[in-house]
Formats: sequence, C-alpha cells, structure tokens
Amino acid sequence: MSSPALSFVIPLYYSAETISALVKEIEALDVEGGHELILVNDGSRDATAGICRALLRDAKIPITFVNHARNFGEHNAVLSGYRHARGAYVVNIDDDGQNPPAEAIRLWQHARREELDVVYGHYAQKEHSTFRNFGSWFTNRVTDWVLDKPQGFYLSSFRCVSAFAAKEVAAHSGPYPYIDGLLLQVTQNVGSLEVHHAERAAGVSGYTLRRLLRLWVSTFVNFSVMPLRLATLLGLLFAAAGLGGLMLVFYWWRTGQGPEAGWGLLMGVLLVFSGAQLVMLGLIGEYIGRMFLTINGRPQSVVRSVERSR
Repeated sequence: MSSPALSFVIPLYYSAETISALVKEIEALDVEGGHELILVNDGSRDATAGICRALLRDAKIPITFVNHARNFGEHNAVLSGYRHARGAYVVNIDDDGQNPPAEAIRLWQHARREELDVVYGHYAQKEHSTFRNFGSWFTNRVTDWVLDKPQGFYLSSFRCVSAFAAKEVAAHSGPYPYIDGLLLQVTQNVGSLEVHHAERAAGVSGYTLRRLLRLWVSTFVNFSVMPLRLATLLGLLFAAAGLGGLMLVFYWWRTGQGPEAGWGLLMGVLLVFSGAQLVMLGLIGEYIGRMFLTINGRPQSVVRSVERSR
C-alpha cells in the first residue's frame, strides 16, 4: 500500500455519540495525495468499539482501528496512533467534534508550506468549559517554565506533525508520556495557526481534575529538573531564615531582650519547617517513584487488537 499524504489520529474515550459523524466528515475531505484514519479506542466501555468496527466495514478511506486493553490516557493513545500512521504528516484531533477536520487541512497545508515539523492550532475563541479553559491556561503557564519553547507559545492537543517528528516521539516507551514535551525535545521547528474551535457535539469532557493534575505532574516531573532546583532553593531559603532567627535569639539572650518563647510559637515554627520538608521529600519521591515504575517496565499502553478496513 502506498503511503498517504496525511494521517488523522483520533484517541477515543466514550465516543459512541460523536465518532460516526466525525469519521464521515473526514472521509468526505479532498486531500491531495490521499488520507487515512487511525482510531484508538482507549478503554471505552460503551458502544465505541462496535461503532468503530461498523465504520471499518463501510470505510471510504483506509481506516485502522487500534483497541487498547484498558484506559491509559489521551497522550498514550495518541502515541499508539502515531505508531500505526503511514502519512507524510499526522494530525491528531479530539473525538468530540470541536476540532473541525477542515481546520486540520489548514494545519497540514501550513506545515507543508512553511516546512515545519509541528504546527499547533491556536484558538481565537475556545468553547470549553471554564474549568477546562483554566486547566489549559495553567498547563501553558507551567510549560513556559519547564519546557524549551518560546515564552507564551500556545500548546494545544490540536496539532499537525511531520512523519519524522511522529516517528521520533513514538519511539518513547515511558509510562508517563507528555507529547508536547517529547516534540519539543525532538525539534524546535514549530509554528502555530489560528483555527476555529467548534462547540462540543455531545457528552462532556473526559478531563477531570484528577486527569488534569496527572498532566501537570507529568509536565513538571518528566521533562525538567526545575522542581528539584526549586526545592533546593526553598530549602536554602528556610535554612537562611532559620540561621537568621538563631542569630537573633542569641543576640536577645546576650542583651537580655526579646519576647518570651511560648509553646504555640515553637509548634508553629516546627509545623512550617516540617511541612516544607515533607513537600520536598514528596517531590523527590515522585521522581523516584516514576523512575521505579519505568525501570520495572510499566507499560505505556497495551494493544488488544488492531483491525483495518478492506
């Protein structure tokens, strides 16, 4: 089979209400050089898998259906899709219909025209909930600190990458992937394009507070040692404050001045310093725990089956 010009990768999680219409819209696109579709079912327990198999039977373009054994997360599912994509460029879009396929074509054309490895879709107006918008804003502020990217550059899950970048990123086997961090480790030949963001076709976002926290921790811990440096700085500041306080107490003792030290003051100081120590130990433990799980071979994803249209 000849390689298509463009591959669409769609991670699916409880997508039974939206995936049929989205696939039909992608099939109707006119792409010079042809296009294909990779659907990655990330442990959905609804009718998503059955609907995807029905779409394979009636496919008008090549479709690959990758079925995960359980839920591993959006970034893990996208990497599974990258491993099965054959296109010269790969666009990954959400399963909720908020990334119009026509806008994906614009990302692809911009990437080819400017010879970019990665193009991110930048939304003029987002149609997410306030909670999700805050999560995206906070994630981008975090990445300004910890990733090697232009300050203020907007990262989104609507992105077009070259086959080169997709192949390099897909080689990562760690259990806690963060795709944007991986892409920025591979290349700095990136750009962005303003795109339309549609309203959600059905259902609600699968991004809960717990999932967003996991994403933030992966951003911090997996691609930077800055949190450890911040912990070191915090420790030095507390040590300096403690030394300064000790010198002040010694001065008061020598001169017979100063307030009487009570139990409440002593316990307050102990709680502050003990809390700071526990935070730093927890941060170090997070690094060590992830290293332990990676060394012990915790899987990034487990593929139950791969099916292709005829």
